[in-house]
Amino acid sequence: MLQVEKLHAFYGKSHVLHGVNLNVQPGEIVALLGRNGSGRSTTAKAIMGLVDATGDVRLRGEPLLGRKPFEIARLGLGYVPENRDVFPKLTVHQNLMLGEQRGRKTPRWSYDDMYRLFPRLKERQHTAAGVLSGGEQQMLTLCRTLMGDPDLIMIDEPTEGLAPMVVELVAEYLEALKERGVSVLLIEQKLTIALTISQRCYVMGHGSIVFEGTPAELRGNAYIRKEWLEV
Repeated sequence: MLQVEKLHAFYGKSHVLHGVNLNVQPGEIVALLGRNGSGRSTTAKAIMGLVDATGDVRLRGEPLLGRKPFEIARLGLGYVPENRDVFPKLTVHQNLMLGEQRGRKTPRWSYDDMYRLFPRLKERQHTAAGVLSGGEQQMLTLCRTLMGDPDLIMIDEPTEGLAPMVVELVAEYLEALKERGVSVLLIEQKLTIALTISQRCYVMGHGSIVFEGTPAELRGNAYIRKEWLEV
């Protein structure tokens, strides 16, 4: 589904990513782990065309580097940034409408699906997004991205700052994606949720991949956890 090879990324003259290689298969949840500043978010931004990058990035064989972000989105790649961007003066339902991608004959997701995933959004569907709580805005951002009917979705720190109950809802959301055949690249710092729901995981350090394996293999590798993950 997604193949990334020899990805380098830059902020001006700063060389941030150094030859990142990773892949996500159809219907797979892959966790991208690492400490803050390790390059995880930059990896997602480079794939999405938001930072200068070189290398080879392909979605279902289609090259992505050099395309504009909206073109990449139309190819079937969804992106949920960590800053929970919502349109604050528009209602919850209007925000969902803006995420809808028309033209596909049978979209996988409907408004009713979104409201079933997060009943709180249904209760607040006529409320301006700017007055929602942080957890509600995260729910809305996740659902708005799904309304674009992506084949693969990159989600950056979806549980950051959320109450435990909301974290459980996000985990259920990710499982629902997998059940409908949507691939997920989950960028996460919390090992518990990442290792519970992912099939494979990568660990980043200093802009490079330092580990690739299954959650069980990562649990059994004390050196990698201590050196690159634990605070």
